Amino acid sequence: MATVEAGQAKVDNYLVYFTHHISKLSRTISKYGPRLSIEDFAGLYQKNQHAHGNHFVIHQHNHPRAGVHYDLRLQFSKTSSLSFAVPKGLPGDPNSKQQGRMAIETRVHNLWNHLIESASLKTGSLLIWDTGTYSILPRKTLNNQPSPQTTDDESDADIPFNSADLTADTKHENEKLIEAFQGRYIRLRLQGTRLPENYTISLRLPSANDISNPHQVRRRRTKSPKRKPVQYFTDSESEGGPTSLGKEEEGQDMVTDDEEDFSTRVNNAYPGSTNSIGSKHQRRWFMSLDRQSSGFVQNKSGAEQGKWSRSEEGGGFEAFYIRGREFERSVVTGRLAAEVEADEGVEGYVGRAGWMGITE
Repeated sequence: MATVEAGQAKVDNYLVYFTHHISKLSRTISKYGPRLSIEDFAGLYQKNQHAHGNHFVIHQHNHPRAGVHYDLRLQFSKTSSLSFAVPKGLPGDPNSKQQGRMAIETRVHNLWNHLIESASLKTGSLLIWDTGTYSILPRKTLNNQPSPQTTDDESDADIPFNSADLTADTKHENEKLIEAFQGRYIRLRLQGTRLPENYTISLRLPSANDISNPHQVRRRRTKSPKRKPVQYFTDSESEGGPTSLGKEEEGQDMVTDDEEDFSTRVNNAYPGSTNSIGSKHQRRWFMSLDRQSSGFVQNKSGAEQGKWSRSEEGGGFEAFYIRGREFERSVVTGRLAAEVEADEGVEGYVGRAGWMGITE
């Protein structure tokens, strides 16, 4: 399995290979959230095996050095997916004290990577936290004008809809994703199994982070070196291709893996995939919950003034929190990360300790 995951073994049909493998390892867990059957999991993937597929997956990745983080992958062509590493996982509380998340571009992946649920000593465990399809909502406007370029400290996620935003768009969802990504602002609705109905986030790339090569210019340090930043890896990377975050979710200098295949580094895409979308490795995007599009309304008066609540029409959802490898099971097999490791025969694995989710 590890050689297949790393692209070192030839497989004629990845869907058959992976579904056959995980079907033997599925757990029967009572009273644990929604589940996606193996048949529905396979059917979902199969329906998106074409040039305009809009499949997504969120992997919980427990890397031996980087520790727990979450990989969001979005299909943009028949063979390839855009990939973001989200250190703290997706936001789920409309009234959280920390609304923002950092989302870091990693390598463009093969679509078949969406099927992986495995483990190895080199890459750690990977389980399917959620999977489904996505849709791209139009960017909101204010007084018939496009919302302004935003920074890390502000968001246009809660600007009211203008009726012009709802005009029919005949483009395919993957085409809208490409257009939004290249415009550095994505309003993304994820229709999954675990995520609640109408769950919507925004992803935006501040202009200061829109750099072609983060290694071209390095600022000279004038102060004592800080503690070594945490590094994040993709499922195909062992100890290379990290994304470095300084104060937990603020980037510093970033390192490239010298052992990584030269063409992979040059093209920012793993063998078999194509970076036709223009992804740049390790750019730091800003992610936040689009509360209004997710169905929440802001209280205008009373003791709860300023807070966000579910609408009278039943919109919104109960707040949820990302809790990490010891609590969260795969929506497909029902396994914990430790069970994935055991099933793959990974002995003596010790993940990075100290990960904490955002729970307030």
